[in-house]
Amino acid sequence: MSEPVLQCKNLCRIYEDGDHSVAVLQDIDLALAPGEKIAVVGSSGSGKSTLLNLLGGLDNPTRGRVVMAGQDLAKLGEAQLCELRNRHLGFVYQFHHLLPEFDARENVAMPLLIRGLPRAESASRAQQMLARVGMEHRLTHRPSQLSGGERQRVAIARALVASPDCVLMDEPTGNLDPHSAAQVLDLIDELGDHSASFIVVTHDPAIAAHMHRTLELAGGALRERQ
Repeated sequence: MSEPVLQCKNLCRIYEDGDHSVAVLQDIDLALAPGEKIAVVGSSGSGKSTLLNLLGGLDNPTRGRVVMAGQDLAKLGEAQLCELRNRHLGFVYQFHHLLPEFDARENVAMPLLIRGLPRAESASRAQQMLARVGMEHRLTHRPSQLSGGERQRVAIARALVASPDCVLMDEPTGNLDPHSAAQVLDLIDELGDHSASFIVVTHDPAIAAHMHRTLELAGGALRERQ
């Protein structure tokens, strides 16, 4: 049986609020297999984004551990963690987090440049990925010149350009029209055929229905939705 691309064990995140402790996540276990697509649903404030941040190594758990590509994130230094994310992880944030001083093609090429690929190859691959999300006509536009939906499509292209093993998506189609959302689902299918794995936080039942399984986060616990 293949080793999980990403997994967590007994994952907890507790926030201190004055004299009170708020347990957002409690003893969560999750294993993501190669090529598997998982939807995570739940009400606003249930901790879905917190879970993604922990799984992506952007936040530290109060207890428990996260293992990505066979490596325990807690045992890595910041430089090692950044390299691991660059080589194995794509992340689509709820808000695009594009770099304002760079155009769309430069933003998408950034993960490849950080990895050390030549500038020309990085630009070419970025342009191809932007075309796949319907943004080939906006290559040289900066984020301030793009609509909210266009910025989100650039962010999705940036997450997928390096063909990561695992992609974490936080409401990836929230700002997209139905046609653009369908393009994103097509990309998920295409990359999934090449053993890329996805965890997608979503309120969209169409996306959840597109995944292999759906998990619901409620009361700090993650449970399979029947």
